Amino acid sequence: MAQESVAPTTQSNSHGGEHGSQGSMLGPILCWAVVFADIGTSIYYVPGILYGTVQTMAGFFVSLTLIVFILLTFKYVEVTHRFPQGGGVVTVAAQALNPWFGALGGMFILVDYFLTAAISSLSGMQYLSVVIPPLGVIQNIPGLGPIQLPILFVTLGMLVLLGILNWIGISESAKVSLVGALIAFFSNIAILITVFTHITFSQFMALLPLMFQGHSLTPFSFLAGFAGSFLAFSGLESISQLSPVMKHPHKKVAAQAMVIVVITIGLTSPLLTTFSTLLLPDAARDPVQNAYIISLLAGKWGGPILQTEVAISASALLVFASNTAIIGAYHVFMALSRMEFMPSIILQRNKLRGTPHYAIALATGIPILVLIAVKGNITILGDMYAFGLLGAFTLTCLGLDIIRARDWRRAIRKMRKLAALKAQATEQEQAAEPTNGAQTTATTSHDLQLSHVEAPGKDASNGVTQGEGAPSSIQEIQRPWFKIDFFLGVLTTALVTIAWTTNMTTKPLATAFGGGVTVIGMGIAYLNYIRTEKAGRVPVPVVVTRIQERLPNSVLAVLLPESEHNSAVIKAAVHNAEEHNRPIIFLYIGEEKARETAPRMWEIVDPYLEDPQAKEYFGKAESLALKNKIPTRKYVYLQGDPDLVAQVWQMVHPHDTVLAAGESQQFKDINPDRVRYELTSDGKVAHLLKRWQ
Repeated sequence: MAQESVAPTTQSNSHGGEHGSQGSMLGPILCWAVVFADIGTSIYYVPGILYGTVQTMAGFFVSLTLIVFILLTFKYVEVTHRFPQGGGVVTVAAQALNPWFGALGGMFILVDYFLTAAISSLSGMQYLSVVIPPLGVIQNIPGLGPIQLPILFVTLGMLVLLGILNWIGISESAKVSLVGALIAFFSNIAILITVFTHITFSQFMALLPLMFQGHSLTPFSFLAGFAGSFLAFSGLESISQLSPVMKHPHKKVAAQAMVIVVITIGLTSPLLTTFSTLLLPDAARDPVQNAYIISLLAGKWGGPILQTEVAISASALLVFASNTAIIGAYHVFMALSRMEFMPSIILQRNKLRGTPHYAIALATGIPILVLIAVKGNITILGDMYAFGLLGAFTLTCLGLDIIRARDWRRAIRKMRKLAALKAQATEQEQAAEPTNGAQTTATTSHDLQLSHVEAPGKDASNGVTQGEGAPSSIQEIQRPWFKIDFFLGVLTTALVTIAWTTNMTTKPLATAFGGGVTVIGMGIAYLNYIRTEKAGRVPVPVVVTRIQERLPNSVLAVLLPESEHNSAVIKAAVHNAEEHNRPIIFLYIGEEKARETAPRMWEIVDPYLEDPQAKEYFGKAESLALKNKIPTRKYVYLQGDPDLVAQVWQMVHPHDTVLAAGESQQFKDINPDRVRYELTSDGKVAHLLKRWQ
């Protein structure tokens, strides 16, 4: 089934639009703060977890994986500007493959969020036990073994409190993230300064061979260490969730933010992991102390003041990261529900606070159950982490590679068409008499029409030409960096896929938990699909909000809000497409509505998914098209004036434009060769027929 799958974009925010002014959106520094406040928390628990699997080589593997992390940032910057509505892996996978892969990506990222909420809140309370020692008391529970019961109870209470605060309606602030990120970064730098003021450069260099002392690297152990070290960079996906609240141009802002992220993470994470595991070997081996080993490293030469400051700031930032994961999880639940992969009850909001209480309950309750199941063991949580994180990375990378390959193929096709057109024009000019200007004029007009499709810098706000994220011209595809970036992207996908498949074999607990959650989630999605199918409505393939190329000899079905004859248009268009074996485009022109509130961080802003009438008609169209076995069908959703229909008509070059008979007169810019009327059981429709030259 050939379907174009380009993710929805928001039409009206190319310059701030309905989402607020540029001044209220995030620039590079605030984007860095939000991402660093997520990634930067990993350093607090990664050294202790990694030591349990690779011992003193933890610093080496974090440094090695940093290279892949840098490659990943290139791809996530592109995801950010290609998909300004947010959604990350959900949106990328849906565009590149189909909506079911988008749902699969949603399950992967939910696994990641569940474990982030659990591990961050638990680690936060373990760091707090440095300041409040009674929290860290270990109790031997009959049948359960040794458990830090006070920490577990406080962690569960913290998650319940975060759930209540989200139910009340707290909003995450980038400025708060900035304060936390700056405190964390400068605390990390302070630790490094104290270390380097107490060891010489030669002593530092002498530490490096100690990483490998007593260890023999086999191919299997190398892969296991490489795969496990990705835990140090959990949170990278945050940048793709910030698109709706990011200043324009997205590409520039995201790139600048990620440069700062790479520098700050590169300066701190490998060195802190190396120093904590090599300079504090006894603490690294201790299953209790390694949970707050960065604070102990701060106290080694920085004294109790720095140790206490790091413990308190780490605890606060980790709780903040846990709350971020809860917010991200319930927004993914809501997006999957709007995509009709989850029951609609998830979208219900309470009347008192207007917050999605069922989605929040799931996002909070599942991490609580996970913590209870593992009895508050952070090492087990670390082992469970890999499946969702690396699954989301892999699916995002693969999806972006597919999208880039499509762009490349599309550009090659257009180049060939343009070359053929120019050759034809040259032949006609040579054959024509000097006085025959009409033929030359016609050819030039055709040439200009094709150039219009390629022209860079066109205003994409109406969705007819390419959006901000898509390559705007053939010239962009032809640049050497596009090819270099493409093959670097393929390499990145291969490396991440190797890490994911390795973890699936070396960490069976992660595979069991992540795979189990994914299977249950996809099972719910399938049952929901069956339910909507029985109701005569099928969740549609991914809806496009921009037209990128022509589809000649096609059927264009025009659907309008509040129209009584949309069902008649759908039936007539499907019948025509089936009878003449034509591709079909369903175009819905939605009403442009201003948002009541500006988008929040982690929110997926998608006007189509928030338009129930459009979803209803597209669902009916998909159901009927499937029954009549229409192989090529596309769904286009635009917001704005009905004049957009004429612009789409000019771009697509359809043979038959089907619309309600009473509405045909308002599209004066459509110039058909003839008009044919058809009377259906649902009303009268008009066929605007055109044979394009």
